[in-house]
Amino acid sequence: MVGTTKITVESARRLIGDCVLFRELSSDQRNTLVRSAHLRTVAGGAAIFLMGDPGDSMMAIITGTVRISAPSPDGKEIILGLLQPGEFFGELALLDGRERSADAKAMTDCTLAILNRRDVLAFLDRNPSGWPSMVEVLCDRLRRTTLQITEVALLELPVRLAKALLRLTAIVAGTTGSIKLSQRELGNIVGATRESVNKCMREWQRNGTIGIEGNSIRILDRDHLQAIADAVED
Repeated sequence: MVGTTKITVESARRLIGDCVLFRELSSDQRNTLVRSAHLRTVAGGAAIFLMGDPGDSMMAIITGTVRISAPSPDGKEIILGLLQPGEFFGELALLDGRERSADAKAMTDCTLAILNRRDVLAFLDRNPSGWPSMVEVLCDRLRRTTLQITEVALLELPVRLAKALLRLTAIVAGTTGSIKLSQRELGNIVGATRESVNKCMREWQRNGTIGIEGNSIRILDRDHLQAIADAVED
């Protein structure tokens, strides 16, 4: 953690106003939340929280990318999500008051808006119109996690890797159109070893489906990659 300071009203209002979690709230209601929010900056590569930590806050991303993952006792992990500006995380532990159910790590330098559990719950008690959006976000997260687990359990590696690359392009590819992830991280997303991912990626690089430079991956032939992702439906 780099530090914690009072968030600027302008940045917090814009973030909370644009976030799906609070989109049904009035301007006055959002301003109430803004007044309780604080700003935290986290250096790329640093842990934001770990599984088992106390769940006393939820966080909204102002800048940067956050990785949510579930670790195992032997040091392996599965990446559950890559979150971008405007998205919230940490809401499960905030709602039930229990410990964190996953790790959160800053993939890049991040700026986060912190909303403490007591402030959010008190706000929702006074403004019950905020609950439907909260439930919608939780259901969407559950559906995405279920889909990922189903793919890992049922699909062959090329299919689930193609699906993952296509999703990641929509989520994390910036103006360069590149996905910046190591092959080990990709393996953690699709439930495979780095070596298995490397073998598949080398083949796709040879046939011009993707381009690889360091940890940057660019999709060169989207139609071919989509055909691989859809192969299970044939």
